[in-house]
Amino acid sequence: MIATQNISLAYGKRVLFDEVNIKFAGNNCYGVIGANGAGKSTFLKILAGDIAPNSGTVTLEPDKRMAVLKQNHYEFEKTSVIDTVMMGHSVLWGIMKEKDDIYMKSDFSEADGIKAAELEAQFAEMDGWNVESDAASLLSGLGISENMHYSLVEDLNGSQKVRVLLAQALLGNPDILILDEPTNDLDLQTIGWLEDFLLEFKNTVIVVSHDRHFLDTICTSIVDIDFGQVRLFTGNYTFWYQSSQLALTQRSSANKKAEEKKKELQEFIARFSANASKSKQATSRRKLLDKINVDDIQPSTRRYPAIIFNQARPAGDQILETKNLSKSTDGKPLYRDLDLFVNRGDKVAVLSKNSMAITSFFKTLMGEEKADTGVFKFGQTITTAYLPNDNSQYFDSNENLVDWLRRFSTDDKDEVFIRGFLGKMLFSGEDVFKKLNVLSGGEKVRCMISRMMLAQANVLIIDEPTNHLDLESIQAFNNALKDYSGTVLFTSHDHEFTNTVATRIVEIGPNGYLDKLSTYDDYIENEEWMAQREKIY
Repeated sequence: MIATQNISLAYGKRVLFDEVNIKFAGNNCYGVIGANGAGKSTFLKILAGDIAPNSGTVTLEPDKRMAVLKQNHYEFEKTSVIDTVMMGHSVLWGIMKEKDDIYMKSDFSEADGIKAAELEAQFAEMDGWNVESDAASLLSGLGISENMHYSLVEDLNGSQKVRVLLAQALLGNPDILILDEPTNDLDLQTIGWLEDFLLEFKNTVIVVSHDRHFLDTICTSIVDIDFGQVRLFTGNYTFWYQSSQLALTQRSSANKKAEEKKKELQEFIARFSANASKSKQATSRRKLLDKINVDDIQPSTRRYPAIIFNQARPAGDQILETKNLSKSTDGKPLYRDLDLFVNRGDKVAVLSKNSMAITSFFKTLMGEEKADTGVFKFGQTITTAYLPNDNSQYFDSNENLVDWLRRFSTDDKDEVFIRGFLGKMLFSGEDVFKKLNVLSGGEKVRCMISRMMLAQANVLIIDEPTNHLDLESIQAFNNALKDYSGTVLFTSHDHEFTNTVATRIVEIGPNGYLDKLSTYDDYIENEEWMAQREKIY
């Protein structure tokens, strides 16, 4: 068990937390949510002891061990991968090193022998003989092959380093596990492995994530950080979101009687409780939901962007066709022999084990790269809007947001018109005069979405749209693409986003591709397709 007593933290006049009292305990997983800048990561750092609050205390139950997913990807560069993982169990690692140091002594004494025996007993009691195989098993599950286990961490790429640090946090069955954005840089298959691992994990998990499917799968409770308050709600993210939206609607219904509102909320809880039994969540979430008092349901004060993709003109029958399209880098193929015919209204999720392959494919379609072989052709009626994974080239000036977005308007340059698109993405008042060089990653993506809406295109090409966005923006973006009547080609590591938007799956690899009319869930659950999938890599 870990608990906070009257935690408060402020930076100048900005109050992040005020008198927070909350307890995390048992076989529960707590998903911490909040808008960008609300203090989610800061709250985890307070729990982990990395940041001291202005007032209040954090109490960890005696003899309990906490593990934290490290954010410094360069801390262990000169350490082997397997040792880095084993260092996650700091007490056991300390015993191992002390024991080894004693055995290495040239003047080994009787006292050394007694001490070594004591350490050996502690080592055995902590299941030390299995720690290396446990570390190797975690690494393999996270996609780090055995031939990399004894390499130095510096020899790995960025995605692999994240996986090593995740294995480090998971090792040794900690009593409290703190994870800040654990799904970043993980592909959809590895995220699925992590979900299964955490479902079987019998201790307390506290996690920050922008991945709604991940939160829905593993969480028994949601911790909402909003306007300096930290509130605890039973259920997963979808339950929190839908119930808070219902409460918000009810609050604006002045004519509804209290009894009618209460009945509506009770019926909602009953429906959600019944659906919870179908989830792969292995906890007693359904029983928890059945005990909820309707007074516990509160409307959220969050603001959601108004993302609406309109088309200036509808597309004709010819959308996009590729023939024999192939691309390699440094002599290694990214994708090969793509023969695709995209139909009007298709929403195509493009998948690959190598994200560079997808980015290269999208850049080729947008004329930013050239394929090694093959051709592609858009129909005559097609207009495109592109959201790249790396948007840095669009923010290399010191303009304000209004002047920046005006550059992309082909017709109306009026400030009121331009500010309307920025306002939909929550840039209001003086925010529209912010300079480009002070924008956060999330603000830049919201600017790019404003640019996409302004284009009124009939084909959208979108590379990892959920990077840097908060849950509110992801939810709004997700809903907008579901409602969009045009054609979409996109890729995302967000399971929920991919599954609810895609009507067609195209997976590309160095040895070919797969093309299936399917949702993402149906695609990965089809054993025949999964067998075919292995052949393209």
